[in-house]
Amino acid sequence: MSASGKLKASVDRYVRPLRFVFLSLLFYHTPAVYAQGLYVQTFGDTSSVPLIYLHGGPGYNSSAFEVTTAQKLAGQGYYVIVYDRRGEGRSGEEAAFTFEQTHADLLGMMDSLKLASAHLIGHSFGGMVALTFAEKHMARVRSIVLVGAPVSLQESFKTIIKSCEKLYTDKGDEQNLAYIKMLKKMDTASVQYSSFCFMHAMQNGFYTTKTPTESAQALYALFKTDLTLIEHASKIGYKQPQGFWKNESYTTMDLSDKLSALIEKGTPVFGMYGKEDGLYSRAQINRLKLLLGEGNLLYLDDCSHNVFIDQQETFVEALGRWVK
Repeated sequence: MSASGKLKASVDRYVRPLRFVFLSLLFYHTPAVYAQGLYVQTFGDTSSVPLIYLHGGPGYNSSAFEVTTAQKLAGQGYYVIVYDRRGEGRSGEEAAFTFEQTHADLLGMMDSLKLASAHLIGHSFGGMVALTFAEKHMARVRSIVLVGAPVSLQESFKTIIKSCEKLYTDKGDEQNLAYIKMLKKMDTASVQYSSFCFMHAMQNGFYTTKTPTESAQALYALFKTDLTLIEHASKIGYKQPQGFWKNESYTTMDLSDKLSALIEKGTPVFGMYGKEDGLYSRAQINRLKLLLGEGNLLYLDDCSHNVFIDQQETFVEALGRWVK
């Protein structure tokens, strides 16, 4: 059998059972839209350990986690809640794009679901939402799991620029090297600077693993079977990051002190990051590991930004140890 044939066979082996799980979502989860206009989905028994997934962005949504991972966690004994933030994804268009409103929406959703507290899974920008929320509402947070989440985006921008410069130099790409030279001279607090950094990261595949496992390939293939979800997942907005930049200066935030303070006050914080995630250097991960403590951070092979897909088995197993 050819290499492509072997790959198709292995993906089919994973996708067939996953398709059954995907179809079962229609009957297992409970959709709800609350007064504040948020798109919300819940999975599992309401008496189980509550997990709230906070998606990345700003300007993205929870669809990838919803399809690939929420039901899996519900089957492991969790009550899983996913939602799209106000003005993002499938939630209402009108939004202030402030942490104050974002936190109020999260509190309102928790109250609607009668959750006194919950564990927060903060993916990418969702990790920043989790940390700023916990700072204001510590009693409502049982723990935080940072998944490919920045503590300092300014450090990530430096990592992106350094990695891109090396790639373009190796390729002899003079045009993109000129862009990098220009980028280095820009105001690092400007929205243009952050936007260009993210653009170069995306065009160089910094968010995806080059060595996906068979399981990860099957999960990505499963996600692509639903055209509606693909449409939602591909809608990454611009007004949302511009709004959070204008109102919160989120691209210049360094959450190290907030993170340390939360841990000192008793909030457990954990982390999972991929070694192929181009937003974070090994030095950044090592600094974060020191903040979180020994055994509280996983740095995974064959894994990039979507840890819950790229290494789902390890992701679920780690939650089983950390989230009680």
